[in-house]
Amino acid sequence: MKIHSTNYYDTFIEAAADTKTSLGRIPPQKEKKTIAEMQYKLIAEHPYKYTSDELLFQVYADRNALPLSKYESARKAFFSKGQACLRASPLTKNYGFGIHNDHAGKIALYAIETAEYARFLNDPKITKVKAMRSSRKSM
Repeated sequence: MKIHSTNYYDTFIEAAADTKTSLGRIPPQKEKKTIAEMQYKLIAEHPYKYTSDELLFQVYADRNALPLSKYESARKAFFSKGQACLRASPLTKNYGFGIHNDHAGKIALYAIETAEYARFLNDPKITKVKAMRSSRKSM
């Protein structure tokens, strides 16, 4: 069975070109936690702890209340088909964040108004990719 990965290395995922915000915004809390809220909490509280794959699987496991005993088989099944990478995350599309992936693939969030965000954009050693647009219209 083929295993797919969403991990990037030494890459900065820029906020989407059509994002409607000029500041990084924390996703609002809802009664049933949203994917954006769950992703934000895990990355913001633990920068450079998770890879993209680890984050996406943890959110999936939490949303589906998977017991730890099922993680291994569920992870294999989850990554046996392609998953959307963090370029499609609501954090990069709607909430004004970029995501840095370090040399080990570990991730951290940076709000678009910060000096760190600008530093990543200007670093020639880091690959830059844009988050996916929210709409299909060309600008």
